[in-house]
Amino acid sequence: MRKILTSTSFLAIVACLLWATPFPAIKIGLNYTTPLNFAGLRFFISGLIIIPFIPKYIDKIKALNRRSWKLIIEVALLQTTILYALFYTGVDLLPGALGAMLIGAQPLFAAVMAHLLMKNDKMTWNKISVIILGFIGVCVISLGRADFVFTSTIPLGVAILILNNIVGSTGNVVVSRDAGHIPPRLLASFSMIIGGAALIFISIPIELPSWTIKPTEYYIALGWLAIVSATSITIWFGLLGRPGVKVSNLNIWKFIIPIFGACFSWILLPNESPDAISITGMAIIVVSLFLLNYINRRKVKI
Repeated sequence: MRKILTSTSFLAIVACLLWATPFPAIKIGLNYTTPLNFAGLRFFISGLIIIPFIPKYIDKIKALNRRSWKLIIEVALLQTTILYALFYTGVDLLPGALGAMLIGAQPLFAAVMAHLLMKNDKMTWNKISVIILGFIGVCVISLGRADFVFTSTIPLGVAILILNNIVGSTGNVVVSRDAGHIPPRLLASFSMIIGGAALIFISIPIELPSWTIKPTEYYIALGWLAIVSATSITIWFGLLGRPGVKVSNLNIWKFIIPIFGACFSWILLPNESPDAISITGMAIIVVSLFLLNYINRRKVKI
């Protein structure tokens, strides 16, 4: 049982499950503040939450050298500041269905960037087939939302979310390839504190956010988002640092985020219910994940 709970597959599913929950909380928070400011506060608090769970915290900070701090700042900019600045900007310019499809394409970009930047994570026809199949499932679920209307902002929004995927995938590669000497919790904590602070400072001249007292639901939403980010990013950084775990294979698990997101919508929102298109898309994603596990097990046996 313990082996299952600590397996890469199980922990990847847990991280993706957590990542599927923030959307209602984000909508609540954005009713009271601006996107970059809200994201900055979320990640800054997330980084602080992790600190009490880092054993021998002071000793580990003292052990960091200039190279380690440089890497932490690089991860902070890639995985928090630039990534979420692009994410919120791009999503704001696009219809929900198109935005969801582009975000869902992240595993494809992760595979390409890993192929270009890592020697031991090259693309194969089997892997490409699994990724394309999973992406088709994401497209089916997204198109089922039927809210696509062409506007003049779509080309810019598409370009921004593509860049967002490239930045996020590069950040994953950097963590997997270069950050093995930094404890995952320490890397997650400091990268989010630094990245979140940068987002807050950027938001001040750009968004002119209000600093007035907000309703209780705002702070509940912010707290939940902070806990989700602290937990999921710590898990993900830990998995990226595991020997034998490839960036491309790990990111394929992100295809299940739309499945969890749709299920949460059906449970929590009164006007949402299962439909044939969404279930078809989910079935396609499940098949792609079964194929991924089959391919991986076959390689292990060989």
